[in-house]
Amino acid sequence: MIAALALPAVLTLVLAVLALAWGDAGLAPADIAAALSGDPVAGIVVGSLRAPRVATALLVGACLAVAGAITQAVMRNPLAEPGLLGINGGAGLGVTLLIVHLTGPIGRWLPVAGFAGAALAAGTIYALSWRGGMSSIRLILMGIGVSALTGAGIAFLTAFGDVREVQRAMGWMAGSLYGSDWARISWLVTWSAPALAATWLLARELDLLGFDDDCVQGLGLRLHLMRGVLILLCTLIAGAAVATAGPIAFIGLLAPHLARLSIKGGHVIRLPTAALYGALLLLAADLVARSLMLPAGILTPMIGVPFIGFLLRKQRDE
Repeated sequence: MIAALALPAVLTLVLAVLALAWGDAGLAPADIAAALSGDPVAGIVVGSLRAPRVATALLVGACLAVAGAITQAVMRNPLAEPGLLGINGGAGLGVTLLIVHLTGPIGRWLPVAGFAGAALAAGTIYALSWRGGMSSIRLILMGIGVSALTGAGIAFLTAFGDVREVQRAMGWMAGSLYGSDWARISWLVTWSAPALAATWLLARELDLLGFDDDCVQGLGLRLHLMRGVLILLCTLIAGAAVATAGPIAFIGLLAPHLARLSIKGGHVIRLPTAALYGALLLLAADLVARSLMLPAGILTPMIGVPFIGFLLRKQRDE
């Protein structure tokens, strides 16, 4: 168990140091040493530019991974991710509306608009899925429908918006860690940390959701209430992550599977393992994206799509 946690932890630490040392002039480990020794210029470069981006990658990746683990447990679907709850589409619609059709300084309102859109979309899906109770199949179908609706809304807004503002909105929709700062990180921690802690405390309930509904209720779990609570926690965690860095796909799908493959046990150990893998995946994607001058959200599907093919083939063989 410790070895399974140690591997992603060590890899994440190595990549974090590499990301702190990576600059326009290439690898410069001396910058880190100079920043630690009090050099003001190195302190600005490392502490104000590189460190916030690394911290954002770690936190956003961990949040998306935990949200993905919740989604897969609630929906009992190994191919589920937070986007099925409308979080990505809702956040995209909120940010697009803010950027394209509102005037004035809006930079500080981008996370608020993204979070509000994500929460509204997830709440709508939950409300439409309720029929005296909730089933995972209704949740998935409503999620697909609401996601399609938010996608149509984004297309409508961008079709009639100013070209420059539309380009800015599309840049956010690509998912990027560019412009990360400590204020945004503190906002992310404020919204996600309590929800992450609450999710870990509900690890036993996440384990029970893997059983049949009748079995779960026979064990004394208030199934529909617990699903609602977990969906709320997932919305808080993933909504805060998407509002901070944009809709970065496949992290919430990949990390829980990597945790499941590397360690045997319940969610009490699987959740922190998934969080480590999520941080590792996003940090690696951002490090490569920086060298190619691309948003990190463009690279994660290049990893995710082959992995989905691997999962589908594995299920067929089983």
